[in-house]
Amino acid sequence: MTSPIKPPKGNWWDQPVNRRESIWLGLGVGWALVLFGWMSAFTRIGDQNPIGETYRVTEDELREKVDAFKDAAEEREDGAYVPDGDDVFVVGQRFDWDGLPVVLETGKEYDFHLSSYDVQHGFSIRPEHALSQQINLHVMPGEEWIVPMEFDEPGTYHVLCNEFCGEGHRGMHGTIIVEEGSQ
Repeated sequence: MTSPIKPPKGNWWDQPVNRRESIWLGLGVGWALVLFGWMSAFTRIGDQNPIGETYRVTEDELREKVDAFKDAAEEREDGAYVPDGDDVFVVGQRFDWDGLPVVLETGKEYDFHLSSYDVQHGFSIRPEHALSQQINLHVMPGEEWIVPMEFDEPGTYHVLCNEFCGEGHRGMHGTIIVEEGSQ
């Protein structure tokens, strides 16, 4: 019996490869190429990947933008903001989302301006009725990421921080309320 630790005796590297081994190696390499091609195509085709522009921004500039957003928005009795336009500003800070809650319309594309005042946060949106469906993004301080988003179904969407940001992390959540559009 040969040991798996010691190399086999003799000139084993010059021995021809068994035909069955060649077939399995060929199938393995072929399957790896198929998966690589599928993965490459999947990242380029479809709406599953968020896109957008990213800009450097100071905390003071960011606070001015968010305050202007909240001042221009209609504030409902429940404290939710109805944006005046297509721009929505959501900025993470320990342990809250500035700019939320917000009320949006179905079928309308909004430009979400995402950032953080202090540390990296995870921006996760989950519909209330199907918590397995979600989008996860990371927001960084000093960066304003503008991501276009459109909601097809009305309902309440929960915004959670999924990047540990301190002791109050588990309470860092907000809501996006999506109502039927007037279109």
